[in-house]
Amino acid sequence: MIAEVDLNDDKQVQYSEYLQMMKNFVKTGTETKFSKVITKDGKNVFRVGDDQKAYSTFSEEERSAFVRVINTVLSEDETCKKYLPIEPDSMDIFTVLKNGIILCKLVNKAQTGTIDERAINQKDNMNIFLQTENLKLALTAAKAIGCKVVGIHPDTISNGDVIVLGLLWQVLRLIVTKEINLKKIPQLIRLLQEGEEMSDLLKMNPEDLLIRWFNFHLGNAGYNGRISNFSNDVKDSQKYVILLNQLNKDLCDKSGLGETDLVKRANVVLESVKKLGVESYVSANDICSGNMKLNTLLVASIFNHCHGLDPPTEEEQYEAAKLLEDGEGSREERTFRHWMNSIGLPDVNVNNLYEDCKSGTILLKVIDKLKPNCVNWKKVSENSTNKFTKLGNCNEAVEACKKAGFVIVGIGGMSILEGNKQLILAIVWQLMRCHTLQLVGGKTEEDLVKWGNELVGADYKASSFKDPSLKNSLYFIRIMSAIEPRAINWELISQGKNKKFNVRGCL
Repeated sequence: MIAEVDLNDDKQVQYSEYLQMMKNFVKTGTETKFSKVITKDGKNVFRVGDDQKAYSTFSEEERSAFVRVINTVLSEDETCKKYLPIEPDSMDIFTVLKNGIILCKLVNKAQTGTIDERAINQKDNMNIFLQTENLKLALTAAKAIGCKVVGIHPDTISNGDVIVLGLLWQVLRLIVTKEINLKKIPQLIRLLQEGEEMSDLLKMNPEDLLIRWFNFHLGNAGYNGRISNFSNDVKDSQKYVILLNQLNKDLCDKSGLGETDLVKRANVVLESVKKLGVESYVSANDICSGNMKLNTLLVASIFNHCHGLDPPTEEEQYEAAKLLEDGEGSREERTFRHWMNSIGLPDVNVNNLYEDCKSGTILLKVIDKLKPNCVNWKKVSENSTNKFTKLGNCNEAVEACKKAGFVIVGIGGMSILEGNKQLILAIVWQLMRCHTLQLVGGKTEEDLVKWGNELVGADYKASSFKDPSLKNSLYFIRIMSAIEPRAINWELISQGKNKKFNVRGCL
């Protein structure tokens, strides 16, 4: 056994080798087997499975960092205290995730209120059925906030499949970057460059904003270098030293620049981070290896603790408020944005619905997925920065919608290009409705109402989805109760006029 895991042939078992040896004890044919510790791209990874040609790997460093983030963000949650802290340098994370509670809690940290926590099974020693319910709830909610869950099922997590780390990264990324937007941090206005408008910031995803912020401070420090990524551009730690010194000259000096050993220089960076009171989650080797995910965690932590940006003027605040009014953060915009991000388009990442739709290309990709052959791609300029070609894309989006049978009365390409919120919502609502009906086998809304009426009984039938009786949510609650009686706790349901309480319970 020792010979099998002793990779460096020193006749001694290192910790990672010991873990491997323990994992080689496979109790059943369905248990995940960690077959060997290998080195890939300079990182220690576990190879999963017996197939010599097809296997999955995961980084020990990433697993450990993810666990540290989980321990931090859920440390105050009373329900989670019996599962935390998780040991970062162990495989415990795969066991802890199996009952679904931690995943549900993380999703709510990423987007507050996504899951009604009363719906989470939180009993001790839950059976597999209750655990599966939690995992289904967590995966559905994760998809609803824009995570890609293709290939991940409750059984995947129950069996300890390492693919769950991919889902964890998506959720944790949302958690650590959730405050990095113009609405939460109006000081981001300081990152505007010459010729840009505030609306340009709304189009940027959190990682791009972090890169812009990083370069902003490098420029203010008089440093010539810039970064374009959180991998190779930061692995020598020089730019980290400059950034931290610019944020706090008293606590973070530039002594690290004199270090020729990259690991020692990275350790100086982490010492400075600690002096600022920032939780780094990562090690010096993680910085030196240029791991994009782990460096993103580090930079996001620094930003969230001390971004060092001057507050906006009253005029700038007014302009920002006017820009964000009825837009970014509204329920409709957020719902449709998350839906677009969740339908499995590889190149689509919507940060602000109205701004990102202006070029027309995202709408065209969504239309093409839902209604193939309706888009004439020969007329589309996918990477256009020119206003006229963008207008051409928007016009093609309108034409494609007409071919697909959507109602586009009074909507032209210019409406999309100008970011008309009401008309963009009208288009995206029809796209989302089309997708929803496709998921239920192409049925119509009338078919769904008929199906619902059969479940709720004659006394509670609805005439349509516009029926005023639906406002108290009892119709939907009865449907859910008919499908799974245990899903509804009738003691929490108001039969009177407390509509909002019922709606919250229904969701």
